[in-house]
Amino acid sequence: MQIIRKYNDKDIEEVLSSWENTQKIAHPFLPEDFQIQEKKNIRELYLPNADTWIIEVNNKVVGFIALIGNEIGGLFLQPIHHGKKLGKLMVDKAQELHGDLVVEVFEKNSVGRNFYSKYGFKLIEKKIHEQTGESIHRLKFTTNKV
Repeated sequence: MQIIRKYNDKDIEEVLSSWENTQKIAHPFLPEDFQIQEKKNIRELYLPNADTWIIEVNNKVVGFIALIGNEIGGLFLQPIHHGKKLGKLMVDKAQELHGDLVVEVFEKNSVGRNFYSKYGFKLIEKKIHEQTGESIHRLKFTTNKV
């Protein structure tokens, strides 16, 4: 059984584990020093300032989505849970809260780009990530309003 609930400070280690394990698959091209700094930023900067929701499977945190307004700042799910619709459930929650959504994904992150494409996100801009020099795709999901 899975549930989505608000993040609390007791979830930090499981959240960081989700990020780290997904990072290895989604972002192997990022420099190690950048990744070390990002892990610190998650704990000290991103989590305290984002609206973060976690997903539990059988009472164990297996992933999270961090929102800054209608922007998905991060979506990470333990790799063993990829392909089980849990990522979709988290984006559904974000959409329920904010309607239209935006997200930035590294061009080389085929896992993330494929996921967002299947969900219905469309490319609105390409730009360069200043800290890494990597290409980023800015994507938007627009709700179908009748």
